[in-house]
Amino acid sequence: MDEHKQAFPGPLSAQNLTQLVYLLQALGFLIGITWLVAVVINYVKLDDVRGTWMESHFRWQIRTFWFGLLWGVLGAITLIVVIGMAILIADAVWVIYRIVKGWLDFNARKPMYAVQSASV
Repeated sequence: MDEHKQAFPGPLSAQNLTQLVYLLQALGFLIGITWLVAVVINYVKLDDVRGTWMESHFRWQIRTFWFGLLWGVLGAITLIVVIGMAILIADAVWVIYRIVKGWLDFNARKPMYAVQSASV
């Protein structure tokens, strides 16, 4: 892994884009469509950050979206049997944790986990 590899240099650098995605995910609690915009950005730009320390953050963000969506849908479906509310609350806490941890580790320039070349 080349930590100094610069991914898509330009006005919106990979680092700025990664921060933007964390912001869009956080805003997703107020404006739901930003979740979708964030994950689309992740998928479109994933190849551009391969081999950089930011790749792990992109994967972290993508997984946060998909697992958050999975548990959100499961919670919504099970609202009828009361357990759904607990699932939705746990999902919200988990997503907030993932956004905060990811953003803090990103600002410390720490990868989320070892970057692998396997597809998401």
